[in-house]
Amino acid sequence: MKHPLIGPSILSADFACLGREVRAVLRGGADYIHVDVMDGHFVPNLSMGPAICAAVRRAAPRAWIDVHLMVTQPAEFVDSFIDSGANHISVHIETVSKPAALLRKIQSRGATAGIAIKPETPWNSVASLFNLADLFLVMSVHPGFSGQKFLASALPKVRAIRSRISAAQRVELDGGVNPSNAAACIAAGCDALVSASAIFASDNYARVITQLRGGRAR
Repeated sequence: MKHPLIGPSILSADFACLGREVRAVLRGGADYIHVDVMDGHFVPNLSMGPAICAAVRRAAPRAWIDVHLMVTQPAEFVDSFIDSGANHISVHIETVSKPAALLRKIQSRGATAGIAIKPETPWNSVASLFNLADLFLVMSVHPGFSGQKFLASALPKVRAIRSRISAAQRVELDGGVNPSNAAACIAAGCDALVSASAIFASDNYARVITQLRGGRAR
């Protein structure tokens, strides 16, 4: 908890050399690997499945893999992603009728569990999970595509959640995070920052990761 954790999202990685990309960001100082999973229903895009998670695990056996399920039926995929090497799974509050039960299932499998909210979803929609979730994921773009503009409206949600949970629980911000807005994210209470294009579109992964962690602009 001494510094914010940085999780590069492989949504913006070069899939032709995914293993090399994963190892490169880890060498550059990344704390974990973020895997964005989309089903084309909950969000208007289609992306990675358990096989990609398993490929990341093979490429980096000791890496912490953070899976973000942007899918309409997350309960159907929890076991397959954990079996493929996921250490953490976040599901969206908008997609589950019994979120507490699903978080407990994830935790019972030995993974940590997170609850995520989209930009239009109020922070208090997850209030009933403040004593259960290991992580609260606040979206700072409309989920579906990398490279979108950061929505500062996410920061008041971060502050509200951070003030109501313990120091052992994390608040993760995902979407449009870059060295120019990292300081504001950290000041609001984020201790885990997901970044996709800001890292993978750069020519120096280590430099950008260092800038994100320190809240310093380029």
